[in-house]
Amino acid sequence: MLRFILGFIGAVFAAVLLISFFSNLATYFQNPPAPLAAEAFHKEPKEVRFSSDGPFGRFDKAQLQRGFQVYSEVCSACHSLKLVSFRDLKGLGYDEAEIKKIASDWKTQVPSINPDTGEEATRKALLSDTFPPPFPNEVAARAANNNALPPDLSLMTKAREGGAAYVYSLLTGFQNQPAELLKKFPDAKTPPNLHYNPYFANLNIAMPPPLTSEGQVTYADGTKPTVDQMAKDVAAFLVWTAEPNLESRHAAGLAVVIFLLIGTILGYLAYHQIWDEAKRAVRVTGPLDPENQAKSRRAKAKAGVAG
Repeated sequence: MLRFILGFIGAVFAAVLLISFFSNLATYFQNPPAPLAAEAFHKEPKEVRFSSDGPFGRFDKAQLQRGFQVYSEVCSACHSLKLVSFRDLKGLGYDEAEIKKIASDWKTQVPSINPDTGEEATRKALLSDTFPPPFPNEVAARAANNNALPPDLSLMTKAREGGAAYVYSLLTGFQNQPAELLKKFPDAKTPPNLHYNPYFANLNIAMPPPLTSEGQVTYADGTKPTVDQMAKDVAAFLVWTAEPNLESRHAAGLAVVIFLLIGTILGYLAYHQIWDEAKRAVRVTGPLDPENQAKSRRAKAKAGVAG
């Protein structure tokens, strides 16, 4: 009796779920959800090429140094780089003396403790230190950015779909809100303290345009610092911060592919050398073996079984 009651309850529950499913499905097709401005006007990242792209990609160290300069002079005012150490800059082509000067002159000092008083203090960065954040805590960061929290950029090209292309598109994508958008979606006007950018997920981003004019930084190698060039350079730099061992990984992958290719060729040649002309005799066994068939007939005759 208990089993019947439990089965009946389960059947009623399943029936309610089916009714709810088909009811919601009918409602969806009869009254489809209204389109959103973010769906209609959001753009995919622009097509842009970097030297690190592809399985044979390598970093352009001159571009990485330019990108680091853009980060240090522009982006570091709001965004942290907490997973990168100063000594890692050796991978950009800097020598130890240059890195020590960069660490010593960094605009934000490293939190520390006064050894004499035990009170909070700050000190100049060492090679072993990670880049100190521009704000002491999240509250201070939000207070300085209209309650928006600037994300850490260490893994940004890994955390966002499109990677470096997304970063480049975002930096060069700030524009006035198109009239067509407001015509179709009157309630989608960009709120105060936000900025329209079609490459951002919901079209409105708290970050103001960080790269606003040509010559915002002065490149030591003489490269013309246009907004487009600066955006490409800092995007390439953020590819390096997210994966500084990219070149060694590509080299290891290429070596593994070559090894497997050579192993496959040697295995194929060994097969032909040993087995190509080998004669393998297969003994007939089973119920179709003539000897087994004769035994079956004798056993049936002895037992008086027809067939």
